Amino acid sequence: MLSEALLVSAPGKVILHGEHAVVHGKVALAVALNLRTFLRLQPHNGGKVGLNLPNIGIKQTWDVARLQLLDTSFLEQGDITAITPEQMENLKEVAVFREDSADHRQLAVLAFLYLYLSICRKHRALPSLDIVVWSELPTGAGLGSSAAYSVCLAAALLTACEEIPNPLKDKEPVSRWTEEDLELINKWAFQGERVIHGSPSGVDNAVSTWGGALRYQQGKISSLKRPPALKILLTNTKIPRSTKTLVSGVRSRLLKFPGIVAPLLTSIDAISVECERVLGEMAAAPAPEHYLVLEELIDMNQHHLNALGVGHASLDRLCQVARAHGLHSKLTGAGGGGCGITLLRPDLEGPEVEATKQELTRDGFDCWETSIGAPGVSVHSAASLDAAVRQGLDGL
Repeated sequence: MLSEALLVSAPGKVILHGEHAVVHGKVALAVALNLRTFLRLQPHNGGKVGLNLPNIGIKQTWDVARLQLLDTSFLEQGDITAITPEQMENLKEVAVFREDSADHRQLAVLAFLYLYLSICRKHRALPSLDIVVWSELPTGAGLGSSAAYSVCLAAALLTACEEIPNPLKDKEPVSRWTEEDLELINKWAFQGERVIHGSPSGVDNAVSTWGGALRYQQGKISSLKRPPALKILLTNTKIPRSTKTLVSGVRSRLLKFPGIVAPLLTSIDAISVECERVLGEMAAAPAPEHYLVLEELIDMNQHHLNALGVGHASLDRLCQVARAHGLHSKLTGAGGGGCGITLLRPDLEGPEVEATKQELTRDGFDCWETSIGAPGVSVHSAASLDAAVRQGLDGL
């Protein structure tokens, strides 16, 4: 068991192209978003294990000796398998929830307990440790916040229990695990996602583990050649929506107008494939004309998504404000509100971006100037973290 504190981070994700079409067997491109979730694991000898999630107001501790006495045979030995309803009930008994705790908060605790007990129980004694997780990602906005959380937990617990080595060398500010270790982190993070979401696709945790950009089609996930980090404006309209309702709306429209909607889905697929080709070229030598093609693809995809019925007045407003400043935006994820992305070309002047952000903020939206194609799960030295992250982890 490690003796010193461990600091880990993992990125969120956005869908660049292919949302909704992916449900019908088409290509989707998912990219790592450089708004990150940070975790600090502090081993100690106090006989307790603590979880602190300041973003959602959770602070809970368990007695290690009590956890040690539990029958954890419900956590399958050997291969990592799907979580059964019985296992979920067993975990809830271990968690000892207060009556007033909300579902999503309970699921975050259950994912932690599942990963802690499953990864650490191979040791003779469960370790005493405190974990704090703080995130720059808003929750429930379709930005992969739960996957980034699961990836951080899996990486930290596997490293603390010495299932994988800590790749950070002395005086290094940041480091990443080997491909083989990332496979194991991703496998366990997928289990955390299963606790939270039931039957996730695996895309979110894969993006958060490997970073960069991934192609997803019919259950197959593959990494794209490392594209350049693209600067974007991420906008959260804060309009709540139901992914399930929006997906079923597209399916209904496809059944009602197959001759119209099927070609739209094929066209969105072609947009994803063309974007993949352009990003491949940019990995070798990015040029100004690449950005012009990316902007055209963004515009075309947004019109297609509106035609599928997953747009919203708030997203129209985002596109209108961006267009007035010479920028190009589209929804990302389920649509019907939620988030949108705006590409920021390298030649853009700072005041133009600032003016766009101010106008969108006046409309009641949240904006972040960030990048996509970010590195995946990483381990950091304490000195390399900026003040805002340190304060977040200290609960200030």
